[in-house]
Amino acid sequence: MQTFKKNALSLSINGALLSVIASFSTQSFAAQEQEAESGKLEVIEVTARKRVENAQEVPISVTALQGEKLQAISAGAMDIRFLNGRIPSLSVESSFGRTFPRFYMRGLGNSDFDLNASQPVSLVVDNVVQENPILKGFPVFDVARVEALGGPQGTLFGRNTPAGLVKFDSVRPSQDFDAFVSVSYGSKETSDVRAAIGGGLTDNLSARISVLNQDRGNYIDNKAPGFEQDDVLGGYTDQAMRLQFLYEGDDFNALFNYHMRDLDGEPVTFYANAFKPNSNELGGDGWNGRDIVWHDSAARATQQVETEGASLTLDFELGNYTLTSITGYESAELFSRADVDGGYGAGWAVDCCGMPMGPGLITIDSETSDAIPDHEQITQELRLTSNLDGDFNYQVGVFYFSEDLTIESYAYETVFGSGAETGYVIQEQETTAWAVFGSFDYDFTELTSATFGIRYSDDDKDYSNLRTMSPLGFLGQPDNVGGEESVSDSHVSWDISVNHKLTDDVNLYARVADTFRAPSIQGRSLFAWDDGISVADSETILSFETGVKSDILDGSGRVNASVFYYTMEDQQLTSVGGDSNTARLLNADETVGYGFELDSEFMLTDNLAVTFGTSYNNTELNDSSLSVPVCAQCTVTDPINGNGQAIVDGNSLPHAPEWTYTFTARYSREIADGEFYVYTDWAYRDEISFFLYESTEFTGDALLEGGARTGYAWETDAQSYDVSVFVRNMTDEQQAIGAVDFTNNTAIVNEERFVGAEFKVSFF
Repeated sequence: MQTFKKNALSLSINGALLSVIASFSTQSFAAQEQEAESGKLEVIEVTARKRVENAQEVPISVTALQGEKLQAISAGAMDIRFLNGRIPSLSVESSFGRTFPRFYMRGLGNSDFDLNASQPVSLVVDNVVQENPILKGFPVFDVARVEALGGPQGTLFGRNTPAGLVKFDSVRPSQDFDAFVSVSYGSKETSDVRAAIGGGLTDNLSARISVLNQDRGNYIDNKAPGFEQDDVLGGYTDQAMRLQFLYEGDDFNALFNYHMRDLDGEPVTFYANAFKPNSNELGGDGWNGRDIVWHDSAARATQQVETEGASLTLDFELGNYTLTSITGYESAELFSRADVDGGYGAGWAVDCCGMPMGPGLITIDSETSDAIPDHEQITQELRLTSNLDGDFNYQVGVFYFSEDLTIESYAYETVFGSGAETGYVIQEQETTAWAVFGSFDYDFTELTSATFGIRYSDDDKDYSNLRTMSPLGFLGQPDNVGGEESVSDSHVSWDISVNHKLTDDVNLYARVADTFRAPSIQGRSLFAWDDGISVADSETILSFETGVKSDILDGSGRVNASVFYYTMEDQQLTSVGGDSNTARLLNADETVGYGFELDSEFMLTDNLAVTFGTSYNNTELNDSSLSVPVCAQCTVTDPINGNGQAIVDGNSLPHAPEWTYTFTARYSREIADGEFYVYTDWAYRDEISFFLYESTEFTGDALLEGGARTGYAWETDAQSYDVSVFVRNMTDEQQAIGAVDFTNNTAIVNEERFVGAEFKVSFF
């Protein structure tokens, strides 16, 4: 497959960025942000239930990130993984780098690396679900708010939300003019340019265009004998744009959103045998720091992504009712090629031909690529919302989802340096789903209210794959192998929640919810001896939750806490890797999870604000018959059955830390005509397992990462300015956060310390 070339997408982004910045040379405006009353916390409004509400009055565990906190933790050209650990019970990781984030909430997630993998944590951007994992990696810029909803969200948001939901809301157009340009530059010659401009075009029509350009040059050197090359990995150019038009009439509103992304970079870096022997500490034969690898195919590594989409939201005011239509279209293309084994040579080549190998023992050489040449997603939601004056209100609606997906997988000859194609598989999948839903609110008294939600969902998938070239033909693996599979299921999801206002400042709530994740199909047949197809049946969850939301200290403090317990039947799991160099879907009989979350915020003085959050999650697999293949070289600590597989009954789930902590603090002081400020944020999680089985090497140690930003902000009659310096991972913690287990003890490592400076000018 040919790699992508620069096209109208990239040219459009560059042109838009230049035009936005250039427009500021002929205009001057003034800008200001809405500030909370001195010494008081601002009211946080969320749309967790598809209507604007005070977060303190929503009977759901919801955490919102916005404003300066959101800006600070995403600094340094970070991709969406900056959310990892920044919200209680939420983790985000990836073995694809900037393109394929995997979300985990309350311990539930999916470590599958296949491009048709479904996840139990759904992502909704501007009211449109992003189903394919490549769509989930869209850059976060010019975003008003990020909301994380814990627990099942199957009534209003539908299929594939048993663990929770992450929701992004972009800054919308308005009649008031505002604009900004921010430029940052930092470590590894990394630049991050963001700009937006918006305002009224007519009395009824407003528009906003937002652009992003993130760039980093290659900085990782390859030291493999015969393949030496400096600055061969680690870089990227990531560009994105969003264009919106908003029409506001007396009884009719329409919002059009067009967005696109163009990523040209390198895949995540793999470090073969990075662990010390019988240890999860970095320092093995293959670890010489983040800036050095020992690859025999680094020169061919690439990762290119193009996504494009649009949505149209129509609101009709019909007296006491609002009729809403949301039509969405998304498409994606991807090509990602990497040296997955993370080393050079292989043991078999040493034995047969005296070829070099390293670092350490390389059991299997693996240079592969995955591609999405064609993808199309269409969604349609039609919703009627009542706005009645009485005690009863409701939302009812219908939803339709359609996705066509083509995936190609390739294998290459690596040991002898040719890079020739040795394996090819094509997968095709069509998904169709529809649902009808309703959510009904009733106020029993002025203090007590309840919500009942129900949704009927129907889901169908048709899948086929075909291998036409085998990378293991020399071992007798046939070239032409393929198969087909169709699955379907329907489910009635429901939830009941009660909210009671204990005092003017304290709300108590309780919630019971049931939902499902539709059946999944997997077909990693590149290295499988058969068609590689595996199927996971629908998983269902029953969740119980109760909590308290309180404003304290006369509005200068806020403490929210919840406890939860859930049982999941037939949880969909993926046996990733193992010594078979493939992946298969599984269902676990039962998974039990319980824990609590606490989220707090305080204005200690007019100049000092702090937040603190923590979560505890205990997860356990209950299935005495469940076993999975294990690694080739690691030290497995689970019992091993007669087939050489690990028995995982009783294990916790992958990437599910029991304890997490988050902390932020902001201090400011007026100096001259502006404000000097210092902001710091910290996130801690305790140890995790990378896979379903437990082993010494593939257990991630506890990780603490922190950042800081200090700057000076001031205003003139026409503009506001902010100049700052910042650091991410200030302690430069170096630790494996993921791994590849089917070959060597190959590590994926967290980002190193990043230091940068930023200048931002706003106009309004």
